[in-house]
Amino acid sequence: MASKKTPEINGGSMADIAFLMLVFFLMVTTMDQEKGLPRRLPPMPDENMKIENEKVNRRNIIIVRINVNDRVFAGDEPVDVSQLKDKIVEFLTNPLDDPNLPERSVKEIEGFGPYAVSKGVISLQNDRGTTYSAYIAVQNELIKAINQIRDEFSKNTYGKVYAELDDAQQKIVRNCIPQQISEAEPKDTKKQ
Repeated sequence: MASKKTPEINGGSMADIAFLMLVFFLMVTTMDQEKGLPRRLPPMPDENMKIENEKVNRRNIIIVRINVNDRVFAGDEPVDVSQLKDKIVEFLTNPLDDPNLPERSVKEIEGFGPYAVSKGVISLQNDRGTTYSAYIAVQNELIKAINQIRDEFSKNTYGKVYAELDDAQQKIVRNCIPQQISEAEPKDTKKQ
């Protein structure tokens, strides 16, 4: 009897198909990109610029703390994250001219004229054990507060919100309503 040979499958074409599938998946797959906090750093100071150590009056600073348990404190009192924006708006605008809230200084704003600019500074401090989500939630509320003040100023001055203004008008609004947020290095309160 004659022995029957079993037919073989050509493996060369399988390697080609596998390579084409690999190339296809590499081409159509998207990679997630990590996004950070959008921050615009201040411009580099001029080398010839004289450095001044300006002392800040205590009434002009509000310290926002996030502890290891993600509790938020504005000043010395605990606040819910949802209340933080209103607290910061009140602090920066000082609508009742409270002597415990920030003072204002009249500055000459180019293209606008004299305007009483708040000297208020927000100091953000957090613990090393603070969760990232709590930190971002507080950051968002601080930015919302400043954006709300800028929008109100823009509506009163130009009749439209800050985002709809041209570049020159936005610069005027930024000079009248500065974003002064100071971030301290995280602390480890467990060791204290």
